[in-house]
Amino acid sequence: MALTRVFEVLEDKINRSRFAVVLVSPESQENIGLVARAMKNTGFSELRLTGITELNEDAFRPAVHSADILRTAKFFPNLKEAVASFNLVLASTARRREKFRVFSLKEAVETILSFPPETKIALVFGPERTGLSSEDLEQVNFVYSIPQATRQPSYNLAAAVLLTLYHLFIRSAEIINPKEELPATRAEQEECIQVVLMKLRQTGFITQENEEHISHKVHDLFGRLGLTDKDRQFLTAIFNKILMPRR
Repeated sequence: MALTRVFEVLEDKINRSRFAVVLVSPESQENIGLVARAMKNTGFSELRLTGITELNEDAFRPAVHSADILRTAKFFPNLKEAVASFNLVLASTARRREKFRVFSLKEAVETILSFPPETKIALVFGPERTGLSSEDLEQVNFVYSIPQATRQPSYNLAAAVLLTLYHLFIRSAEIINPKEELPATRAEQEECIQVVLMKLRQTGFITQENEEHISHKVHDLFGRLGLTDKDRQFLTAIFNKILMPRR
C-alpha cells in the first residue's frame, strides 16, 4: 500500500481536532514555526502558547505552508489556564523525574488511545533549555519521554513534537475497546486534588517541611487516574465526610 494511501486510511481513525499542542514559554520563535510545520505534516492544527503574547516573522519564516496554524494560535499566561478545558494532559520530558512516574512514548500513546474518542487531549512541551518545572508537571496527567541515544540526551523542540504526533497518528489504527467514560476536565480534576490537599493539611499529614513533596505525589497519583466526573464527586465526598469534625 502506498504511503499516501496509508495516511488516508488512518485519517478516519482519529479525530485530531480534539488535540492541542501546548508550548510552555518557548524561547525561540523559529522553533515555534518548526513546530507548526510538524503539526501540519501530521494533520494537527491547534497550537497553544504560554509565556509569550505574540509571534513575529521569525516564527512564520520556517513555518512555510503552516502559517494558518500560527495565525490561529492561542495565548495563555500560564499552563494551568492553557489546559483547564482538556480532559487529559500529557507532557514530554527529557529529564529523569523522581517525583513523577515517567512513561515511554509508546505507553503514553497507548494511554491516549485507551480513552473515549471524544476525550480532549493536550500535549505539553516545555522550554528548550530547562524543560518543564515541577509546578508545571502538577498540571498534567501523564509524563512521558522519547527514547534517545545517551550521547544526545534531548531532542530539539520540533523533533519532539513531530515524533509524538507521528507516533500517535500511526498507532491510532490500533484503537481497541476504549474506555466509555470521559475524564473530568483538568480544572475539575485540580479542584478535587486541592480538596484532598486541604484535608491532608487539616489533619497535619502535610507539614511545611513535606508540603512540596506530598503535593507532587498527590498530583502524580490522581493525575494518572484520569478522574471521571463521578470519580471526582465520590472522592470529594469521601474526604469531606471522613475528615468532617465530630460534633
